[in-house]
Amino acid sequence: MIRYAYWNAGCRGIIVGLSGGIDSAVAAAFCCRAVGADKVLGLSLPSGVSRAVDIRDAADLCTGLGMAHRTVRIEPMLAAFRSMPEFRDTPYLSGNLMARIRMTVLYYHANRDNRLVCGTSNRSEYMLGYCTKFGDNAADIQPIVHLYKTDIYLVARELGIPDPILQKTPSAGLWEGQSDEREIGLSYTEIDTALRALEDQERSARTPVEERVLALVKKSEHKRISAPNLLAIPQK
Repeated sequence: MIRYAYWNAGCRGIIVGLSGGIDSAVAAAFCCRAVGADKVLGLSLPSGVSRAVDIRDAADLCTGLGMAHRTVRIEPMLAAFRSMPEFRDTPYLSGNLMARIRMTVLYYHANRDNRLVCGTSNRSEYMLGYCTKFGDNAADIQPIVHLYKTDIYLVARELGIPDPILQKTPSAGLWEGQSDEREIGLSYTEIDTALRALEDQERSARTPVEERVLALVKKSEHKRISAPNLLAIPQK
């Protein structure tokens, strides 16, 4: 799929936003295998709350894969938004803003260098809507969106992703000490078990955890469908 999209687009390369976490690491490794590491660029896009270790892990990953790595700090861009009249700074608002700024930076580089933007959303987070519309769920290709989070770990080990990334607590890095599982309120094992069961049961929940997961799936449906297109509506 990656190679087909790359050839079909007639582009010069692929760009991946690297958080220092396992999802972006696996996506980057897939891209390197598909089109060659010399055609893949990894961008670290830290904010003021990002950890230095995550940038180092991303850089080490790129060195190991043989792909280029650069860092663009988004704090000056965030500062510009903070000067906007009536700006409110909450974890929710700032987190979504950071995700959209990062995707804007990725697409700027993609447009400038004729590259495709590689997404890093896994199936678990995509189905729960644990992503930002037009932020981290926006991309030209989504090579890991078919993999549940628990599957990502299995694939990462097969790909030889470094242990510091494998052993890291999953986090979107939106504020200090943030944890994905703590924010969602369920472990990825619980989430994936429930999602698999719901798929087999045609979205019929049979346990409290399945009910919670199903509610999240339904609530986030708008993130997985395109905006209504009036041109597609039959005219009388």
